[in-house]
Amino acid sequence: VQLQASGGGSVQAESSLRLSCTASGLTLRPYHMGWFRQAPGQEREFVAAINRSGGAPYYIDSVKGRFTISRDNAKNTVYLQINSLKAEDTAVYYCQAGPDFYGKNYWGKGTQVTVSS
Repeated sequence: VQLQASGGGSVQAESSLRLSCTASGLTLRPYHMGWFRQAPGQEREFVAAINRSGGAPYYIDSVKGRFTISRDNAKNTVYLQINSLKAEDTAVYYCQAGPDFYGKNYWGKGTQVTVSS
């Protein structure tokens, strides 16, 4: 089972990126999905979540109005649209699926987002 985040890059402030999270060996449809990020020297931070059917998106206050989480279960993919990027958004972004019936969460390899002002 492997999740993989992609779509990161080095961009200027106020730019946009769309991150994608795909899975191999795991169907994402049954899982609530989340995006997290970890800035250098800091703890991993929850950013956004979406339920199994693509509803009830939830965001932390610092990204509301700029980030949009969505999913396409037919493509087994979850997205994070990031607009109006700020330097403080610089981090490695990770996607998470779960928890499953046994309480296990699945994590993907992250994608680096670097924002220069």
